[in-house]
Amino acid sequence: MQALDALITRRRQLLDMLTAERNRLEHAVGPIRRGLTDHIRWLERRVADVDRDLDQTIATSPAWRAKDDLLQSVPGVGPVVSRTLLADVPELGHLNRKQIAALIGVAPLARDSGTLRGKRTVWGGRAPVRAVLYMGTLVATRRNPVIRACYGRLVTAGKPKKVALIACMRKLLTILNAMMRTSTTWQQSAEVPA
Repeated sequence: MQALDALITRRRQLLDMLTAERNRLEHAVGPIRRGLTDHIRWLERRVADVDRDLDQTIATSPAWRAKDDLLQSVPGVGPVVSRTLLADVPELGHLNRKQIAALIGVAPLARDSGTLRGKRTVWGGRAPVRAVLYMGTLVATRRNPVIRACYGRLVTAGKPKKVALIACMRKLLTILNAMMRTSTTWQQSAEVPA
């Protein structure tokens, strides 16, 4: 577990550095541009090395491999989402849907005071997991029939697209949580209520 977490953390750090160097490259001139280009190539190789190490770490453990296969059976969940959930959310499959949504930071929370009643917002939780889950849900709104239907229904009902996407993140997370709890692979007809 610690090795997997360390590799995921290192991958995240390398990607942050890679993004920073690519942003610097846009405004660089002359010899600085060459140095940045070399460093970007070096960082890309390191990311590929970490991905290879992650593959090997998961492949050497039958338990990790089974969980990874289970998570990746869902349309929209790829290797990055699966690995991040495995490393950063060991509670997946052990909490109920409200607890897991609050843990990740996709549960609507109230900030009411006295007679003030406002919109519900999501906050707190595990930001790195939420960022990866956001991208996975974005793909799922196109590739996963259950998430696509949920997203379409919410947008048709007049919800802003970002609100609909966050609701779909919560739905995808609860589906993954239920799948991990019961150790069942993706079945389109087995929709979990949000």
